[in-house]
Parts: sequence; C-alpha cells; structure tokens
Amino acid sequence: MKLTGKRALVTGGGRGIGHGIALCLGKYGADLVLGYRKDESAIQETISELKRMGRKARAVKADITNPQEVEAMVAEVVKELGGLDIVAVNAGVASRGQTVRDTEPQEFQRVVSTNLLGAFYTAKYVSRQMHEQETGGSITFTSSIITRTLTPWSAPYAAAKTGLEALMVVLAKEEVSQKIRVNAVAPGLVETEMGRRLIRARGVDDIKGMASVLPFGRVCQPRDIGELIAFLASEEGSYITGQVIGIEGGASFLGM
Repeated sequence: MKLTGKRALVTGGGRGIGHGIALCLGKYGADLVLGYRKDESAIQETISELKRMGRKARAVKADITNPQEVEAMVAEVVKELGGLDIVAVNAGVASRGQTVRDTEPQEFQRVVSTNLLGAFYTAKYVSRQMHEQETGGSITFTSSIITRTLTPWSAPYAAAKTGLEALMVVLAKEEVSQKIRVNAVAPGLVETEMGRRLIRARGVDDIKGMASVLPFGRVCQPRDIGELIAFLASEEGSYITGQVIGIEGGASFLGM
C-alpha cells in the first residue's frame, strides 16, 4: 500500500486508537494533521514519531463538540498540507457503565455530543473540503462492536455509535458521485487506556489477561485498526464504501 503524497486528518490522534491510526497512515507515506482536545504531551510525542518517519505532521487543538472549532481545524489542515484526502473520524469518549434508569441526562448528552455530534461536524466540514477539491477521498469513522451486541449499562455509548453508523451510510450514499469513500471500522476490546478502564470496571486488573479468552489469543491493538484504515484509504481499498467492518477477531459471531 502507498499513501505517498496523501494529506490526512486524524481526530483524537494523540492516544490509543488515534495514535495507532496516525502511525500507520504515516508509515505508508501520508502527511498528517492530528486533532486533539487536552493531552498535550501525548499529541507531541505522536507528532515526534511521525516526524522521525520523515512525515510532515502538526497538531491542532480543537473541541469537536464545537462546530466552529471543527471548521477552523479543517481550515488549518488545508493551510498546513494544501488539501485533504484522508480523514479518520476517531475522537470519542466512553460512557460510565450505568443503567438507563441511573444515567443522568447530562451524561447522555456528553457522550452523544462527542461521539455523534462531533462526528457529524467533522464529516460536514471535511466532505465540504473534498467537494471543493474535486479529487475524491476517504472518510472512516471509528465505531464499535457495541452496535451489534448492545450490551447493558452502555446506553449513551451504544446509542451514539449506532447513530454514527447511520450517519456513515447516509454520507456514503451522498458522496459516491464525488468519489468520496465513506466507511466505519468497529473494534471490540482494544489495548488502550479506555480499554483498560473498561476491563478494570469489570474486575480485571490486567487487560493482557483477557488474551486467553479472545480470538487468536490476543487483545486487539491500535495498529490493527490503523492498518485497516490505511487500507481503506489506499488504492487497494478504492472499491469499498458504505461498509461497517468489524475488527474484533470474530468475537461477535463467535459469541465471545
């Protein structure tokens, strides 16, 4: 796969899954702008790693729940890189694992605001930029296996990610004539700080201890997701759009 000369935006690009996406896109040749909200040290480390690869890379601080900040972030991408070819809509937050009856309205709004509204704002402004360029592109949303399992104690997150997948399909249908491919990846448990918090909440201290009960005897890594998104953005993935692609080792259909 080659992404040489491609210009990419990754939201939530400093840590976890976003870190893995950024490094994979950079490995295949893309230059990047990474959006982040608060972890300055993590984003700068990721930027340093990309520059050591020889990639052009810059961080832009933006709250994706604010449409004006999202619009400004996209403008910064264009200013820095000269255009936009690849977008990973990845920024997100977890919900607090409560029942519907115990979930406060503010908590539901917090999760939906980032995971769904933030994705909408990002999609709106990046697709507008791609339209202006008339060169096509790839937009990939980070969804979750939870849209298939709909597990208890997850209503805000499950609702937001389900809405995100609907948004993806609609956008894919709208943009196919512009050669803009739109897809979603749906991970299960991933070895990130969010994943570790989730496992600790279930009484497991070490996420690596889950390997024995997961497909292929390991926990999904951020690079697994990054490699898939790089493929979808490449020429090799250029005939794929409107799809939700699970990346959880088959756990959903194996009943794990």
